[in-house]
Amino acid sequence: MAIDHGAPLLNITAEPAPALLEPLLAGGWIAPWSGLMALLEGESKLHIGRPDMLGQGSLYGGVGGMDGLCRGLLQLAARPSAPSVTSHYRTLVRFLDVADTGTWRLRDRSGSLVGEAEWLVLSSTLLAHPRSRLLFDWPAVPMAEAAAKLGDLQLDHALTTIAGIRAEARSNLLLIVPEEDASPWRALPFTLVNFDAAAQQCWGLRRISIQPLADGRCTVVAHSSDAFAADHLDVYGSRSAVARLLALPPEAGREEQVIEALSQAVLQCLAPWIDAGSLERAAPQLMRWGAAFPVAPGLPQALMLCPGSRVGFCGDFLAGPGFGRIEGALRSAELLANALLQAGLG
Repeated sequence: MAIDHGAPLLNITAEPAPALLEPLLAGGWIAPWSGLMALLEGESKLHIGRPDMLGQGSLYGGVGGMDGLCRGLLQLAARPSAPSVTSHYRTLVRFLDVADTGTWRLRDRSGSLVGEAEWLVLSSTLLAHPRSRLLFDWPAVPMAEAAAKLGDLQLDHALTTIAGIRAEARSNLLLIVPEEDASPWRALPFTLVNFDAAAQQCWGLRRISIQPLADGRCTVVAHSSDAFAADHLDVYGSRSAVARLLALPPEAGREEQVIEALSQAVLQCLAPWIDAGSLERAAPQLMRWGAAFPVAPGLPQALMLCPGSRVGFCGDFLAGPGFGRIEGALRSAELLANALLQAGLG
């Protein structure tokens, strides 16, 4: 069973579309999104068919879930003239260092070598942002620690800029509703409802995604508002990636409190269609999305490539069209790829 607990769709708002879009569509990895969208204004004014920023432009969803997009990108990266991409799942990179030959080395918590690369590309800010120290209780930021030994002023500038990027968090509630209780959820007049600023303040929610399953069950994913998540940053969710990677103990009552608060908010704002009985047998989970949405202005494109240290950056935190969304991540990846080719990597 796959649950889209993060971005429920991909929207393209600028022209031309990213070059990656066409091969992803042709390969069957993504498809036009056909869900029903709504916008909640204030306490109770619902507009069926009205999108927010996420619903503007051309909309696409991952085939079989949004991870279809990721699987498609990995598949497209494999060419007959080049080896397939080697993936290391459930592996947390803890240390970065550069060999005398200039090769980047990635190591896990024990210091064991995970991989080596001539160029290092970071598609997330985790290893370069001070939040990693707070999140993992590390004494230093891995990328900053490695950069201190390189003397690359451009890389230092990029890392200083990244350190200043603020991100909004989300506390995500995941509900798996059994088939016998799923009918009211599957009959809702929308599959994605977004909340405007007043509604977020009222309900503590940013959006609710309804995801019917082929076996008759239904998954419901509720993203909290930034303010709600900020008040509960210490609650990770016992089944979250962070909890598993760090073997964190259960959060004695705190997780249940957050789940209950979000569940009640979902029930109350959907009261015209849903009653409490439809959640009595639902299986809840909580996931903290710690850096869900970067806040502008982001990292300037002029700092995305540091050839002196052979480091590149791409992701939704790069300034430009689509900033803070999947569109921005795709566009920045294409820009970085072209810059790497011009720098002699190819």
